[in-house]
Amino acid sequence: MKKALLFMLISTASFSMMNAFIKYLDRIPAFQLVFFRSVTSFIMASAFLLRHNISILGNQKTLLVTRAFFGLISMSLFFMSFKYLPIGTAVSLRYIAPIFAAIFAVFLLKEKLKPIQWLFFFIAFMGVIILKGFDNNVSNLGLALVLTASVFTGLVYITIRKIGPTEHPVVVVNYFMFTATIFGLLLCLHTWVWPIGKEWLLLGSLGIFGYFGQLYMTKAFQIASTNLVAPIKYTEVVFTIFIGIFWFGDHYTLWSFLGLLCIIGGLVANTLVNKGK
Repeated sequence: MKKALLFMLISTASFSMMNAFIKYLDRIPAFQLVFFRSVTSFIMASAFLLRHNISILGNQKTLLVTRAFFGLISMSLFFMSFKYLPIGTAVSLRYIAPIFAAIFAVFLLKEKLKPIQWLFFFIAFMGVIILKGFDNNVSNLGLALVLTASVFTGLVYITIRKIGPTEHPVVVVNYFMFTATIFGLLLCLHTWVWPIGKEWLLLGSLGIFGYFGQLYMTKAFQIASTNLVAPIKYTEVVFTIFIGIFWFGDHYTLWSFLGLLCIIGGLVANTLVNKGK
């Protein structure tokens, strides 16, 4: 559990930096961001596999492809939501995903949930309702995009858990990055915007941060149960809120913080309950 926790913290810190750069690059279309986020990671992952003589194709090809497409849909919708939501709010709403993952795990992986965990899930969903009802910065379109992304992120967690330790984590990441690179490129060609100056550097760094975020997230899910590891990702919410306030000047009302507190509190409580299992 300690190793899984460390892996997830490295993952969330990496994703927080990636999210900040994506928000900064708001003039770049979403699918173009998907392409740049993916292509560097794909090159790094492929190089690692070839250098260590690990099969790129893996063993459970159907599950690997399924995980890749779930990830592609989730990432694309999440990037789109940044146009309509403050960065901290977008990340907070996306990380309702551990709740979907835990619920999916009950039906698909036959994992067990304690009755009190349903209360914690309800508290987290109440946070979403508070944000939508009292925060004028939360648009209907942004909310729909990020919550749909959350559902697919939950399915990503479940698929990774289903794959288990039989696949090298870099193989799992590589399938995702290859799929996102190809589809990201095809879908961004008609809306392509040429980067200017340091935008090239920021776009290139998306894949580096994304690679390490994805790699360590995959490692964490391969060695611990879904409903135990997934809620740890709430730390990304904390990182990103601070980035939003101090870098982008995002404004949060008391109602906003109450909603965010409900979301984070529900996830943290769920994590603490799981430690007793």
